[in-house]
Amino acid sequence: MSPVPSNKRFLLIGASRGLGFALAEEYIKRGWDVVATERDARTSRLHRLAEAHPGRLEIENVDIVHPDQVRALRARLGSRRFDTLFVNAGVKNDDRETIADVSTEEFVRVMVTNALSPMRVIEVLEDTVVPDGTIGVMSSGQGSIANNESGRHEVYRGSKAALNMFMRSYAARHAGEKRTLLLMAPGWVRTDLGGPGARLSIEESIPHLADTLDAAAGKAGLQFLDYLGRRLPW
Repeated sequence: MSPVPSNKRFLLIGASRGLGFALAEEYIKRGWDVVATERDARTSRLHRLAEAHPGRLEIENVDIVHPDQVRALRARLGSRRFDTLFVNAGVKNDDRETIADVSTEEFVRVMVTNALSPMRVIEVLEDTVVPDGTIGVMSSGQGSIANNESGRHEVYRGSKAALNMFMRSYAARHAGEKRTLLLMAPGWVRTDLGGPGARLSIEESIPHLADTLDAAAGKAGLQFLDYLGRRLPW
């Protein structure tokens, strides 16, 4: 049975696989119209999802590390407006590397993908979000400075902590606006990024994460939450 249309619109950046794909699928189930992006046109899984839900899922191409592609996407969206913009981006380096070991090139790659590029996307696409809508970005519990008592995954942790700081600065610049701003931690999930030993399946994370996104809608200001809606320490 097809879901009942909700008349809600979701712009999802980074949906070709893993958590992003699952989030696109989840919001289609909830009756939303979804515009989802991939880096190239070879992701057959996302296209099969669009074919299965004609008129409900549109696919755009953008590689967020290239600002010209982000600006081109904004131009293509024109006057369209969305209830939620969510940016899903994440890469990691070799888990064994410390900050003493990582090459400058690898450090830059992780930081540009995980921290700089998501914020550039938000800056360029913010005006596609309705004034009382939601802007969210996929962070990580490993981005919490207060919770880092084990070390490990240093570069990845640093990139997500940087993302959190940049989002706090963004929120400060937009203080007084009605939009909901969210940094979301999906938990340790069995994906290409999380690895096969992760605690959660995608099915155990994403529906709850979507519930948290929906529950937070309409609450102005920035929150750092996990997939169950629990506040995380900065």
